[in-house]
Amino acid sequence: MENLEWVDRGYGKNNVKLLHVRRDGPVHSIKEYEVNTQLTLETDKDYIHGDNSDIVATDSQKNTVYILAKKHGVTSPEAFALLLSSHFLNKYAHVNRVTIDVEEYPWRRQVMDGRAHNHAFVYSPEYHHTCRVVQRREEKPEVTTGLQGLRVLKTTQSAFINFVSDEFRSLPDMKDRIFSTIISASWQYNTVESVDFGKIWIMILKLINDKFAGPPDTGIFSPSVQNTVYLIQKAALEEIPEISNIMVTLPNKHYYSVDLSKFKEVGSMENNEVFLPVDKPSGNIMAVMGRKNQSKL
Repeated sequence: MENLEWVDRGYGKNNVKLLHVRRDGPVHSIKEYEVNTQLTLETDKDYIHGDNSDIVATDSQKNTVYILAKKHGVTSPEAFALLLSSHFLNKYAHVNRVTIDVEEYPWRRQVMDGRAHNHAFVYSPEYHHTCRVVQRREEKPEVTTGLQGLRVLKTTQSAFINFVSDEFRSLPDMKDRIFSTIISASWQYNTVESVDFGKIWIMILKLINDKFAGPPDTGIFSPSVQNTVYLIQKAALEEIPEISNIMVTLPNKHYYSVDLSKFKEVGSMENNEVFLPVDKPSGNIMAVMGRKNQSKL
């Protein structure tokens, strides 16, 4: 190894599926997670010499997920990932780094006759909640939360005009168009002390909807997808001091007006009601925004 070095290494258990039920009398609450664990050890003798004496088996890591869920309960992906990372570092002195990924499955309580059901739920995949915790020994944990798969559409209050016009351009100016996208976002926390992860999740979701849709009667005008990305990120960093940066990705999901003018007897010259969905190819707009000269809280 004198001329070689590790760029990265680690091992763990992937796709550990967990359903936790909290029973408050007749009212039950559920959380379903998929968890990945990864440990990096102080030594590399397991790789180089096949010496397994320091290995915490991936099966043991799986069992740890279930035992800690039973002992401590489950409140949020972030809190559970932090619990797991702290456990592995405190339990095993030869573990140098822990990486925990958690994806929450989207269940919501059923409503029957206008009332929330005590113990029945419906799978509601509007979006997915993910998080990653990376913690190194003697260092503070790094927590990143993600939102994926939020597909949204609005039928007006969107335009795209005055872009580069050269010999490669075929797209006309569009002063009023359908705007549809599948929103992905991730944000990194600058502290984990006394953070209400659930509250911040709800805040991020609300401001994303606010900057995309706007007020219910009038909406909000979007001159470009880039501008909508900027408004989401600016609002998040201004309103949530606990996050240090945020990435937002908005791919275009196009809906083109169908040309009905060629059907002279049954068609029409103008059409603003019938559209053709076109998923591919699609534009993809992404940005990462952070704070200047940020110090840890």
